[in-house]
Amino acid sequence: MRRPARRAAPATEREVRLRVNGRDVVRSVEVRRTLADFLREDLSLTGTHLGCEHGVCGACTVLFDGAPIRSCLVFAVQAEGSEVTTVEALGEIGALSPLQQAFVEHHGLQCGFCTPGILMSAHALLRDHADPTDDEIREVLGGHLCRCTGYQGILDAVRAAGR
Repeated sequence: MRRPARRAAPATEREVRLRVNGRDVVRSVEVRRTLADFLREDLSLTGTHLGCEHGVCGACTVLFDGAPIRSCLVFAVQAEGSEVTTVEALGEIGALSPLQQAFVEHHGLQCGFCTPGILMSAHALLRDHADPTDDEIREVLGGHLCRCTGYQGILDAVRAAGR
């Protein structure tokens, strides 16, 4: 009797090439590692926060080829050949971006845990619609949970940054 051929074990790591905040990155990454964990643990970009890890809270939002996504729902290997932008790319060292400054001036944050994800979604909105309506801003904010601010300060900040 002939034995069945032995299958090779599936690869547990894979090399991934992507662009993060304008820099080319080539790393070997565990195939099951989320993009959020890859950004935080492998690249030390800890501005991307992990809240629910189910894609509900929005804290882990980054831009993936320009579109806001929940990085806890995407494997790092899925970012092969893509451009990822995190909150660290919004401002300059020692200087806030106009959107970040608007959050300070309009009390759009308190504890700050949700803020990076909201900033990334708001940045994408303002990039595509320089002067969004309150309804358009609310639509974007609808994908984010914030326990501290009550959202009015966030809405005011995004509106002000769009002017």
